[in-house]
Amino acid sequence: MIEEDMMERSLLQRIEAFLKESAMPPSVFGRYAVRDPRLVSDLRSGRQPGCAIRGRVEHFMNKWRADHRVGQVAPLGDRRTRAFWRLDAGNEA
Repeated sequence: MIEEDMMERSLLQRIEAFLKESAMPPSVFGRYAVRDPRLVSDLRSGRQPGCAIRGRVEHFMNKWRADHRVGQVAPLGDRRTRAFWRLDAGNEA
């Protein structure tokens, strides 16, 4: 249980670092990573995600960073915010 608790904290710490790096709002991150806009606030409140959620979150952050490194991520408007998204073929921001 203690090991799990430490793992969750480190996941939350990695998410917090990613949010700063990407300038992405927490609700947008949760929505696009796991289709749950309350993910980050729930994690901050002590939610314990399962292996599938952890994997999807890690995949989303790794994919975003890889796309960002090669220039495939650009700021595009969301209904409520401006966040960074992968460019579609032929679309440029």
